[in-house]
Amino acid sequence: MFEQVFKNIDDILHKDAGCGSELDYVEQSSWILFLKYLDDMESSKSMESMLKGEAYQAIIADKFRWSNWATPKTADGKPDHNNALSGDDLIDFVNLELFPYLKKFKSDDTSAFTIQYKIGEIFSELRNRIISGYNLREILWMVDELHFQTSKEKHELSHLYESRINRMGNAGRNGGEYYTPRPLIRTIVKAVNPKIGETIYDPACGSGGFLCEAFNYMKKHATGVSDMDVLQAKTFYGKEKKGLAYIIGIMNMILHGIEAPNIIHTNTLAENLADVQERDRYDVVLANPPFGGKERDEVQQNFPIRTGETAYLFMQHFIKYMKAGGKAGIVIKNTFLSNTDNASVALRKKLLEECNLYAVLDLPGGTFTGAGVKTVVLFFEKGLPTEKIWYYQLNLERNLGKTNPLNEKDMAEFLENIHTAKETTNSWTLNIADIDQTTYDLGAKNPNKKEEVALRTPQMILEEIKALDEESAEILNSIAAIL
Repeated sequence: MFEQVFKNIDDILHKDAGCGSELDYVEQSSWILFLKYLDDMESSKSMESMLKGEAYQAIIADKFRWSNWATPKTADGKPDHNNALSGDDLIDFVNLELFPYLKKFKSDDTSAFTIQYKIGEIFSELRNRIISGYNLREILWMVDELHFQTSKEKHELSHLYESRINRMGNAGRNGGEYYTPRPLIRTIVKAVNPKIGETIYDPACGSGGFLCEAFNYMKKHATGVSDMDVLQAKTFYGKEKKGLAYIIGIMNMILHGIEAPNIIHTNTLAENLADVQERDRYDVVLANPPFGGKERDEVQQNFPIRTGETAYLFMQHFIKYMKAGGKAGIVIKNTFLSNTDNASVALRKKLLEECNLYAVLDLPGGTFTGAGVKTVVLFFEKGLPTEKIWYYQLNLERNLGKTNPLNEKDMAEFLENIHTAKETTNSWTLNIADIDQTTYDLGAKNPNKKEEVALRTPQMILEEIKALDEESAEILNSIAAIL
């Protein structure tokens, strides 16, 4: 049911003049879904309080409750079309009353880590882009059919919301910068194995995928209310620079069950590493930092190793913010392992000397849809230098792509062997004493995999050339027909 409603909402937004892209569809449906989710959450909490004989203090004032402005009902519970705002009246209410009211929560609350403050932040960053009040009215009735009160309903919602974020990532660079395939994240979380009581940090959290999946993993091990309280308030921390990613991240975490996410809207790299104190450090760092970006000279001055490459600045940030004995699972471009520029060499040296880089997962091309780069995952612990590294090269018998993505079964052997460092045809161990001590080249070259040389006859080569020529001719003819 949820999936069909989401599709119907997209069809309506596609017709609205204010929404022109997949990013708009996700953004606009998000604030509507969020308010319905919030209303259901308040209803559940009110019922719980009533059963305990306690009074419940509602977050949202009556006038702005979903049931009053979005979907008023008659006495018999049917939609009250006579009293439901529509057209320009509905748009005026949303733009001139609802959003300003919700935005004010940010200035009214003293703590940045309450759900009230997060509501204020969300509606300070977003604006309603839906122009037609008739389109919005239709969407509101659709969303009202969804209910987010049982665990099953919440799980389905969070799963489908992840799918929407994924589609947003495929829609363009802005989305793709902050979407990491969830099967990969789940595998990284399982490999790092965070425990209740440890703090989890992602300083480039984007849509919150690492924090959400770590929460899903850790809550299975919760044994009581106190454990859940720790997971809710004292475990997950994140930072995000970009406005839309930050808002999507907050909503994603709330929809996954983390009611007041400890995420800060800030440029992480603007922080001076010299100012980091022990109280600022975390037990576990999980991240996929943005790569290929460039930072200004004044930002680079915050780091001992100066470089414009954002991923390399983030790597220094990770190491600095980890506690002694802290663990990390980090996605980074595979060129980090062997680039010969001064910053790359210095950063590899720093990593090897200050941390135990115990495993490297070498991912195949196509892991990140449309990214066009190969990546690796670095697993390391802070405090002891690296003596040897276990590599695992993920060799699949298929090409990865949008319709054939990476899945958790693909990485089952990796998970099975990471902690025993078992050597197979896909894995091997590198002793640090054997590498070049001037370049610290860590390039992932599998010594167990022999290069297969395909021997083709001249006739086979000619036939392949002919086939390629015919294919090229068909493409050119189709282009000419369009022109």
